[in-house]
Amino acid sequence: MRSFEIKTASKSYPIYVGNQAIKKLPEFLQERFPGKKKLFLITDSHVSALHAEPLTDLLNESGYDTLVHIVPSGEEAKSIACYEECLSAGFRHNIGRDGIILAFGGGVVGDLAGFTAATYMRGISFIQLPTTLLAHDSAVGGKVGINHPLGKNLIGAFYQPEAVIYDTELLRTMPEREWRSGFAELIKHAFLSSETFYQKLQKEIQTMEDLKKHVQLGELIETGIKVKASIVALDERESGKRAFLNLGHTLAHALEGAAGYGELTHGEAVAIGLFYDLYLSRKYTGFDAGLDSLHQWLIDLGYLRISNEVLNMNLLIPYMKLDKKNQGSKIATILLKDFGDPVIATFEESEIRSDFGEFIEDYFTV
Repeated sequence: MRSFEIKTASKSYPIYVGNQAIKKLPEFLQERFPGKKKLFLITDSHVSALHAEPLTDLLNESGYDTLVHIVPSGEEAKSIACYEECLSAGFRHNIGRDGIILAFGGGVVGDLAGFTAATYMRGISFIQLPTTLLAHDSAVGGKVGINHPLGKNLIGAFYQPEAVIYDTELLRTMPEREWRSGFAELIKHAFLSSETFYQKLQKEIQTMEDLKKHVQLGELIETGIKVKASIVALDERESGKRAFLNLGHTLAHALEGAAGYGELTHGEAVAIGLFYDLYLSRKYTGFDAGLDSLHQWLIDLGYLRISNEVLNMNLLIPYMKLDKKNQGSKIATILLKDFGDPVIATFEESEIRSDFGEFIEDYFTV
């Protein structure tokens, strides 16, 4: 197991990564919260069926009183209704301000449980226990929140966990679609980092099986986390540079909304959004990531599969106009001037429509 520190303006906290890392949890709780025994574990139906019993057994054997609250699996859990149910479960079972929330699941559970922790009795402690590859991104950095019918992540807070304990053994139970979803964020981190990291991924990961069996999977995950952590350390509350982590996300969030939340995984949408931002980068900054090679690699990995009905600017623009990066009436997205050299760019709606039309014609028209 490997460990390192995440440092932000408001808090520093440890990350533990490796097989069987979850066994570190009782020891961490005893050291960080001596005398506190009330735990509120929030998980989803899929993770609960696979992993909740061994975790609760581990905690019970260590003397902890653990309330388990199960939410639906998938994006539907990031709803106001599910958030209210989490609060109500805590209140009904007398979880007080000395309670500790455990976010045990993927990115959806982490966002929901983290937002519950941020607002429950004006804020209680929580720990991220990610179970998916995608959560290597979402579990780090303190962004927590839920969706609104008008857009993704419009309700939320910046609220850092006490720790992230990332047991890579739990990834083995993920379906292939979840491996694909998480790998898209790792590709994004490569573009925000270095050409060396990107070329390593492109050379060594030709299929999802290559990723699952990669002997350095833990190190790849750690590299991705550190890319994000380095940016969060400079700008915890997204007043500037942290927005760079949204590379690919302006279009991605719009695609998720237009398709219907849960129809596309977050990573599937990010892969398309990333490819689009790199397409715009070639046009506006001169950065050429080798789009044709990237396009073929993404297709071989199972990305870029989407209904033509969703690739409709009349559906996408309303969501893009709600993006939190926007400036005035202009739509903002992240472009690259080079590997590891991002910039925020703003466009008029007419420019977005024109560029997107050319993008679809070049890469999505059969």
